[in-house]
Amino acid sequence: MILFLLVSLLPSIGLGYLVNWTVSRVLEQQAVDHTIQLIGKVNQALDNDMENLQNTTYLIGFDNRVRSLMTGSGTLSDQESYEIKQYLQDFTTLYPEIAGILVVGANGQYVSNEMYANETADLTHEAWYEAAVDNEGLFTILGQPSGRQLTSHVHYQDDEVVTVVRAVMDPNNGRAIGVVLIDLKLWTISKSARDVKLGRTGYLMVLDRDGREIYVPDEPYTRKLPAEWFDNEESGAVTRKVDGRELQLIYAASPFTGWKTVGVFLTHESVFEARQIHFYVICFLFLVCLSALTASLLLSRSISNPIAQLMAFMRQTESGDLSVRYEGSRSDEIGMLGRSFNRMLVEIRHLIRLNERKERQKREAELRSLQDNIKPHFLYNTLDTIHWMARKKGADEVSEMVESLSKLFRIGLSKGGDIIPLTDEIEHIRSYVRIQKTRYQGRLTVDMRIDAEAAEFHVLKLLLQPLVENAIYHGIKARRGPGTITIDVAVREDCLVLSVIDNGAGMDEKRLAELRRKLENPLDAIERQGAGAETSVRSYGMLNVQARLRLAFGERYGLKIDSIEGEGTKVEVCHPLLTQYSAMAAKEEEKK
Repeated sequence: MILFLLVSLLPSIGLGYLVNWTVSRVLEQQAVDHTIQLIGKVNQALDNDMENLQNTTYLIGFDNRVRSLMTGSGTLSDQESYEIKQYLQDFTTLYPEIAGILVVGANGQYVSNEMYANETADLTHEAWYEAAVDNEGLFTILGQPSGRQLTSHVHYQDDEVVTVVRAVMDPNNGRAIGVVLIDLKLWTISKSARDVKLGRTGYLMVLDRDGREIYVPDEPYTRKLPAEWFDNEESGAVTRKVDGRELQLIYAASPFTGWKTVGVFLTHESVFEARQIHFYVICFLFLVCLSALTASLLLSRSISNPIAQLMAFMRQTESGDLSVRYEGSRSDEIGMLGRSFNRMLVEIRHLIRLNERKERQKREAELRSLQDNIKPHFLYNTLDTIHWMARKKGADEVSEMVESLSKLFRIGLSKGGDIIPLTDEIEHIRSYVRIQKTRYQGRLTVDMRIDAEAAEFHVLKLLLQPLVENAIYHGIKARRGPGTITIDVAVREDCLVLSVIDNGAGMDEKRLAELRRKLENPLDAIERQGAGAETSVRSYGMLNVQARLRLAFGERYGLKIDSIEGEGTKVEVCHPLLTQYSAMAAKEEEKK
C-alpha cells in the first residue's frame, strides 16, 4: 500500500510543483512582455508629440518675420509684433497641447503669444537659452522648467509644463541668432500614461534622462527612482524593496526623447493569477491523495487475500503434496496466476516422469557405450598378443607392423579425449609412417623436425595423420621414383605451426584454387561431398582437419596450402598454443 501511494502521489506532487513553477515563470514573463508593449506604445505617443514640437520649431525658425526679429537692431512695430503673435497663435490653435511659444533673438527682443518676461530680465542669459545655443540648432528637451524669468497669461506652474527649445542658426557664420521655446502641457504626457493600469494598483511613471520625474500619478508608491536601479540599460525589469514593499519595475527608454517610462507595481500582484492556479492545483492534489489512499486500500486487499490463499497451496506443494489445486474463478491476474499454478503442478509431475525415463535411457546408453568400447580395446589387446607371438617366432617385421598398428589404435582412442599431448600425436604419426614404409618398400622417406619448445603443448587428436596420408597417396605415389615427406613442428609467435611438406606430383593452379576455396568453408564442402554433389574425395581428410580446427578454436586457426605442379605440396597447420591446463579446460568445456 505504501509503495502504491508513493508511486501515485510522488509523481502527482512533482507534477503539481512543476506546473506551479512553470505557470509562475510564464505569467511573470507574459506580464513583463505585456508591460513592455504598453510602455512602447506610451513612448511612441510621446515621441510623436515631441516630433510635432520639433517640426514646429523648424517652421517658426524658417519664418522671415521671426528671423527679422532675431537679427534686427531696432524695436519691432506694433504691427510686426502682432503679425508674429498671430503666427504663433496659429500653432497653439492647431496643437492645443502647446501651452505657449516664445521667440527670443540674440539682440534681446522677444515675442510670445502666451508668455512674457519680467521687466528686468535679459532672456539671453537664461539657462534654457544658453542650453539651446550650446546644442547649436539641435532640438533639445529640457523637461519641467525651474527658476526662469517667464510668466504665462494662464499662470502655468513649472510642474504643469514641459519645455523644449531649439536655437536658430545663421547659415552664413553658423552662429545662433535666436531661440524658439515651446512649453508643452503636462496633461499631454499624462493622458498617455494615466489610463494604463498594471495589475490592481500598478501605474506608469515618466522620467527624464537624469531620473527626474516628468509624470508621476497622484498617489505613487515612491516618487524617486534612482537612476542606478536601472543598470544603464535601455529596457528591462528589476525588483527593488521600498518602504518594506517589494516593487517590480519594468522600464523602457525612448530613443528620441531619452525619457524612461517605468511600470511600477507590487510583486505579489504580478503573480495573483499564478496563486489562483496554485490553489486549484493544491485542491487537485488533495483529491488525488484521497482517491489514491482509498484505491490503495481496496487494491491491496483484493490482491493480498487471494495471494495468501495461493501461498498456503504452495506450502502444501513444498511438503510434497502435488495434488492440491486452485479452485477460484477470478478472471484477473490473480485468477491467471492460480490457473498457472495448476498448470505448473501438472507440468512438474510430467517432468518428474520424463526425468525418470531419461535417467533410465541414460543408464542404458552408458551400458551400450561400455559394450562398444570393449571392442576396440579387445582389438588392440589382441594385436599386442599377436605382436608378442610374432616376436617369439622370430618374425620381427610382422611383430613391428603389429606393434605399430596396436599403438595406432591405442593413441587413436586416447580414452575418448579429443585433445592429446603433441608427443602422443608424433608417436601416432611415427606408427603410421612405419606401417606405410613397410608397404612402400624403399619409395618413402619421412624426415621429422620437432622443435624442443613445441613438445610441451597439446593438439587436436589425429591432426597430422590425414595430412601425411594425403601426401603419400596424392603426392609420393603419383611421382616417379622415391619421395620424401618432411614433418616440421615449431612455435611462431602465439601459434604452433605443424608443416607437412612433400616433393611429390603437386597440383596445377586450377586444382589448388579449388582446394583453397573448399578450405574457406570446410563444413559446406564436406556436406556436398557427403551428398554426392562432388565425386572427388581427395581432399576429404584435409577438409575434416580444417573443420575440426575451426569448430574447436575459431576462424583464426586452420590450414594453409601451397603447391607447384611437378615439384610438391606444402600444408601448414596453425594451431593454438595449448598447455596442459588449457587442454584440461578445453576437455571440461567439451564435456559440458
